[in-house]
Amino acid sequence: MPAPAPRAPLPREMMHLAARSDAPGLWRLGFHLAALGAAGWLVAMAPWWAVPPAILLLGTVMATLFAPMHETVHHTAFRSRWLNAAVGWVAAAPGLYDWHFYRAFHLAHHRHTQDPEHDPELISGGPPGEMRAYVLRLLGLPYWRFRFRLIADAWAGDMSAYPYIHPDAAPRVIASIRAMSLVVGGGCHLAALAFGWQAPLLFYVLPALAGQPVLRAYLLTEHTGCSQDRNGLTNTRTMLTSAPVRLLMWDMPFHAEHHLYPFIPFHRLAAAHALLRGKFAHVGDGYVRWHLRFLRALRAG
Repeated sequence: MPAPAPRAPLPREMMHLAARSDAPGLWRLGFHLAALGAAGWLVAMAPWWAVPPAILLLGTVMATLFAPMHETVHHTAFRSRWLNAAVGWVAAAPGLYDWHFYRAFHLAHHRHTQDPEHDPELISGGPPGEMRAYVLRLLGLPYWRFRFRLIADAWAGDMSAYPYIHPDAAPRVIASIRAMSLVVGGGCHLAALAFGWQAPLLFYVLPALAGQPVLRAYLLTEHTGCSQDRNGLTNTRTMLTSAPVRLLMWDMPFHAEHHLYPFIPFHRLAAAHALLRGKFAHVGDGYVRWHLRFLRALRAG
């Protein structure tokens, strides 16, 4: 007789991990800001031959601002709701994300995880099925195309292409996207006037382009190859990785735990993993190893 399928604890059985606090989020935010400052200093001080790797480092840290943006849309980064919204909005802007738009997008992803007809992540582009699509995904071309199309739609005042944006929320989302684009564009313009065109190029544009492939490679592992059903133990992958990655990604590698219990703050996800260890169908042993296996599968056809 086959063994019964593993059962995830009910949400009420995990509520002891749900307490929110400002302190862990403020500490992690301080670490992230310090990493940004250090990487920016390296770009400024590096000899010419070391500028490209310094830009890649800065871009990687910039791209991982995705993590505090993600955590704040769940209002679990901090106990204070206004602090979640403020930090999330600022963290989102460098990647041309808008916090209000992403909140609607991401909560729809949680409601419809791995549903090809309703999950926004699958609707906007499912896992690559061949090498060209994989390369384009990692280069970030679909990502940037989506971002600029969204900004154009916001300036046109039309959110009809995004069914997860409720009509009542559309005016606020449109205003927020417009404000984000003005802040980013205006900041680049002011930096160019004050310090020359190389300032926004070296400290924003090139790092933003260089960092996205790192983030795209990271995000591709979260659900690719997982079941397309409502089973939270099988439709999401947790990745066991190094401490620096967990720090910069605000413990998001514990992604299956997060999907099952999105009310658990990032700093308690390791504790959730300890309780759930052995129940998940997909636990990765590293991002490089995962991509090597995925590439072999693509080549095999």
